[in-house]
Amino acid sequence: MSLTAIDGHRARATRIAVTSGKGGVGKTSLTINLAVAMARLGHRVGILDADFALGNIDVMLGLTPEAHLGAVLDGLCGVADITLEGPSGVRIIPAGSGVRALAALDDERWMRLIAALDEAGRDLDFLLIDTATGISDNVLDVIRLADYALVVTSYDPAAVVDAYALIKLVTAADRAKPIGVVVNSARNPEEGDIVFRQISMATDRFLGRTVRYDGHVLEDRRVRDAVCAQAPLLLASEATGPATGCIRRVATRLLSARPGPGGPWPAPKQVAGTPDPMEAPRCA
Repeated sequence: MSLTAIDGHRARATRIAVTSGKGGVGKTSLTINLAVAMARLGHRVGILDADFALGNIDVMLGLTPEAHLGAVLDGLCGVADITLEGPSGVRIIPAGSGVRALAALDDERWMRLIAALDEAGRDLDFLLIDTATGISDNVLDVIRLADYALVVTSYDPAAVVDAYALIKLVTAADRAKPIGVVVNSARNPEEGDIVFRQISMATDRFLGRTVRYDGHVLEDRRVRDAVCAQAPLLLASEATGPATGCIRRVATRLLSARPGPGGPWPAPKQVAGTPDPMEAPRCA
């Protein structure tokens, strides 16, 4: 069952907040490629850049918007006025860069953001929300507006610790929020397993909750080449490297999750250290 079929009366896209506790883990690049993978599987997908003051989705795609989300939050225009068409038909809602006033949103701007999310997702199946890095109030409040939080981390010990800290704060704000983890730039599948096991054991022991393993993405020099070329890896002429299949599997994992009593992406209780029976297939 597709997540879009959870509720036949659903009038908006399923919102996935892609987030990370530490910068430099490849969150934004992964967001772009997941969106392209979902679109190429036949879904209507959009990306909303929720790094309001330092957005760079448009830069990473070589797009030149005439206006950005700041204009919407200031009440100067609607989402449709700033939306761009990206690769594979993915709709891009860009944010500003170097806009200090958007580093912390007041109540009026938050209300406009809520309305903007509804407008952006009205005729989409999935809306990926690329949050800012870290644990600021902006980040945590944006995650609260999403249906699912996808935490991106890496093998770097600091990234693992920061991912746990982010999960801890998201849980404190909304204990029912479903959370998944992706290990990016893993040298091999076992490295991804190790990182997830560390996070899963900590969340189980100290937070009393389960997080879901949405898979790993293998280290691949082509990812950096694609970023420099301002194009998604999945559309590159040499999109056959180790990361490509992993990204497609993570995208499929997100698309194929089944609803449960608690909403989309149920995370059943499991014994720490045991494999998740719904773990994404390994990729080579």
